[in-house]
Amino acid sequence: MPQRTLLFLLFDGVQSLDVTGPLEVFSGAETHAPGTYRIRTASLDGGPVRTSGGLILVPDEALARSRVPDTLLVPGGAGTRRPDPRLTQWLRDHGPRPRRLVSVCTGAILLAAAGLLDGRRATTHWAYCDKLARDHPDVTVEPEPIYVRDGRVSTSAGVTSGIDLALALVEEDLDREVALAVARRLVVFLRRPGNQAQFSAQLAAQTARREPLREVQRWITEHPAGDLTVESLAARARLSPRHFARAFRAETGTTPGRYVDRVRLEHARRLLEETTGGIEEISRASGYGTPEAMRRAFLKSLGTPPRDYRTRFHPAPAG
Repeated sequence: MPQRTLLFLLFDGVQSLDVTGPLEVFSGAETHAPGTYRIRTASLDGGPVRTSGGLILVPDEALARSRVPDTLLVPGGAGTRRPDPRLTQWLRDHGPRPRRLVSVCTGAILLAAAGLLDGRRATTHWAYCDKLARDHPDVTVEPEPIYVRDGRVSTSAGVTSGIDLALALVEEDLDREVALAVARRLVVFLRRPGNQAQFSAQLAAQTARREPLREVQRWITEHPAGDLTVESLAARARLSPRHFARAFRAETGTTPGRYVDRVRLEHARRLLEETTGGIEEISRASGYGTPEAMRRAFLKSLGTPPRDYRTRFHPAPAG
């Protein structure tokens, strides 16, 4: 198997975890399969850089002396807000050459500034998705997934999603067993699918200002298998169905139906990950009623059926 060179781009204001998270994944894979990866770090002039958290990182080399890597990894951090123009130019000149181009968090903003995401699907940290879409209209920004792979270019959301993406690349380069061994050593899941949402239903929606609506939100979360029709929820909030639907959307940013869908999907995912309950049992407990209804929901939102999802998250035999 050929050795693959990985080059990590360093710059002042880089997020240290965007570097060390994926780096630990690939170095762990090298431990399990010696000779697989050669990891290098580089800054513009080869000098030390200060991370956004204040750490000093000393690179292996200057970018001008770096050979074309198999995989170029661009981390994010505060330094992506006003990057050195020389860094953007280097990416514009050299970014098309590696076999794989990977970004973590706001590293996608650097790639976009260099024109490397034009015509592609991409993601970044949820707080910067609107900015990425606004500043770079030629990029199709997907704010939901934890990572997006479009041909040779892969982009990921926040810090931990960079680890998820790195594990996916290790599994692609080697096999699932090596990626699983690395995940176990790092005590992380192998592996969250890229189209998993960046945050939970409760975080995705705003918390309602008025107590009756907040109580309805809590009720939905605690009773996913209950009667969650608009009429039933409106009665709980002591509002007419029309008034309730309008107020719920105004205060949470989403409709009651979409909020219920998110909660049920999240509940089912958690049961698949953490329990050995059967698919039929989980579909009832999550409010879907039938395995087929749950399957349709998983395919629509995650692009994978419940059984495959469980295999990824809970590899032990399940009932």
